[in-house]
Amino acid sequence: MPGLAVSPEDAAKIAQLLDEIGVERIELHHYQQSDKKAVKLIQDLNLNARIAGWCRAVKDDVDDALDCGFEEIGISHPVSFIHFKAKWPDKTADDLLRRVVDVVEYAAKDHGLRVFVHGEDSTRADWNFEKRFINAVADAGAECYRICDTVGIGLSDINAPLPNGIPAKVKAIKAETKIGDIEIHAHDDFGNAVENTLAAIRAASDVWDRIYASTTFLGIGERAGNAETEKVIMNLLLHHGVKKFEGKTEKIKYIADFISRATSYVIPPNKAIVGDYAFAHESGIHTHGVLRDPLTYEPYPPELVGNKRRLTIGKQSGKAIIRYKIEEITGKTPSETMLKTVIQKVKEIYNNGRRASLKDAEFKEILREVGLI
Repeated sequence: MPGLAVSPEDAAKIAQLLDEIGVERIELHHYQQSDKKAVKLIQDLNLNARIAGWCRAVKDDVDDALDCGFEEIGISHPVSFIHFKAKWPDKTADDLLRRVVDVVEYAAKDHGLRVFVHGEDSTRADWNFEKRFINAVADAGAECYRICDTVGIGLSDINAPLPNGIPAKVKAIKAETKIGDIEIHAHDDFGNAVENTLAAIRAASDVWDRIYASTTFLGIGERAGNAETEKVIMNLLLHHGVKKFEGKTEKIKYIADFISRATSYVIPPNKAIVGDYAFAHESGIHTHGVLRDPLTYEPYPPELVGNKRRLTIGKQSGKAIIRYKIEEITGKTPSETMLKTVIQKVKEIYNNGRRASLKDAEFKEILREVGLI
């Protein structure tokens, strides 16, 4: 993501945390010295997750990955004519295909690396060419092909046609190519990265033995970012019955906060799952319901992802939450007269232009003024 960087030590810690919540493969850059140090630190952790290097379709990149001790790599190369014309106007599609095949063979057959091939801009690629591309890299030794929705135009609709219909592409690759596995890598330019990732996974069910989902924690990535790891995991666990993440999700909020500190990325407070306000309630209707039964306004307990419930007082707060906060702070149930007095003081604050929720210290000051503490 533009403007973000992470130290090698923090990168290793992030990798360890991702491994602990069930991430199965981590792909790393390895060109700058700080990246190489991070790679070594991560490799020394002996994680369960497979550690792969990210490469362009260039033999020098493969050599660098070999020097770093990787046993598998991802090789990224465009597959759309839009990219071909912009980047290599003097080369034909066949010229570029031969170059990619040569590098895949160099990595897989000459050096025994496991190879994923990333089809950049797959959702704008001519299918007849892309099909040839996939079969060629499969023959060259690639084990997996990554569908890259590079500018986020993929469609999750099962009836959407190629090239940007995600389910259609998942099924067409199975039917018309010889690649062993597929992967989905979705960008969020239209806000659909998680939807398209899940659509690919659903489409692969009973069609493919395995599908990889390429995601980033917090959606961190170029432009609008990618499908969020935490959202994909929670959707798979709670909506699709994928059990392999059971008992591991309690660390999700901690990981988000650690990444935020390590990169200086500011997590929006209302960010789903990991935001500080993801389980915050303030309006009278919501707080009244949550105080009686959290399931009224929470789809799952915040503890499941290591988050916590926050009941705040603000402009829309009603009697129930104010009574609850008084009891929480003082340990006493206020009289109706005292409760009305506190409610009136809160209203006065907001009538005078206050916008933000009251901090606990501010609410305690009100309670001191009326003699409750």
